[in-house]
Amino acid sequence: MSIDTDATAYENWLHDHCSVVDEDLRYKHARMTKSPFLFLRATFFRWARQIESIGSDLRGAPAVLAIGDTHLENFGTWRDAQGRAIWGVNDFDEADRMPYAFDLVRLATSARLSPTSTLGHKKAARAILAGYQTGLLDPRPTLLDEQETWMRPLVAVSDAERREFWDEVDRTPTTEAPSDVATRLIRHLPDDAAIERFATWAKGAGSLGRPRYLAIARWRGGRIVREAKALVPSAWGWTHGTNSHSAAVLTLAQGGTRSPDPFFDVDGPWIFRRIAADSRKIDARRMDERDQRKLLHAMGHDIGAIHAMTEGAAGAIASHLETLPSSWLHRIAKDAAAVVKRDYADWATQYTQRQRNGG
Repeated sequence: MSIDTDATAYENWLHDHCSVVDEDLRYKHARMTKSPFLFLRATFFRWARQIESIGSDLRGAPAVLAIGDTHLENFGTWRDAQGRAIWGVNDFDEADRMPYAFDLVRLATSARLSPTSTLGHKKAARAILAGYQTGLLDPRPTLLDEQETWMRPLVAVSDAERREFWDEVDRTPTTEAPSDVATRLIRHLPDDAAIERFATWAKGAGSLGRPRYLAIARWRGGRIVREAKALVPSAWGWTHGTNSHSAAVLTLAQGGTRSPDPFFDVDGPWIFRRIAADSRKIDARRMDERDQRKLLHAMGHDIGAIHAMTEGAAGAIASHLETLPSSWLHRIAKDAAAVVKRDYADWATQYTQRQRNGG
């Protein structure tokens, strides 16, 4: 099945699960032509279709409740209930039960395709795997005041970046949010917050097309923002004839090996979170090779800690890893990246043709 056919089939399925924003889908289609890295981020549905063929020898790997859409941009910062700065996976939209190794392969593939990475591919794979193994053995959240303190300068927010954040919020188009969304957004704000307006925005890559609403409110001297994003089943279920449950998202986001964001929640068919200038990703453009290696190690560790939440998984995975050759992650990520690049080229060609034909 071609990427064009697969995308159409997935988007038809998506229409059955939420009120798709067609303008955002068109934006997504255009972004998918920008680079293989962005294409990978936008097409977990295609990955879910193909990865078992690409990594066929991993099909029998122990299954866990996995992240699914792991990639370099799927990690960020938040404040936990004690006000501590935490870093880790911050998007579980595609969570489902699958072989543990596919989370690692997708992360390694994204590292290979990243335009900002200068770390060798073998070194990247080794760093991810080493971090993963430590995360399985010592599952814990990443506290930026105690572990990975080297990250703190990279996630610090400058005055200019704070202004850019609020400028972006101010540019979001005001809308009349559907009553059920508005009610839930208000419920996720402090009781004495005063709503200024509701807005929409288009963010991310893979989730483009799902409706997103913002509640922008004033509370005790300043503004605060909450987001509601439509929750749909994982595309892994789309390819395998099953539907993941919303509980999978909360199980991973709030599990015992994490120090969760207290503002992250699932309420009905919506995911809620706090939006703020200090909830951010690490800017890889500011990193040298040494920091890139440390970052990939930390990413692997966080994935390992998440997988360790599945009962009995840590021991089974450790035993399975012992059966694999040392270069397995590098090899399969290389094969996966080649498939992604081929799909990307096909998509870019077809998209250009459609635009020329007025489609």
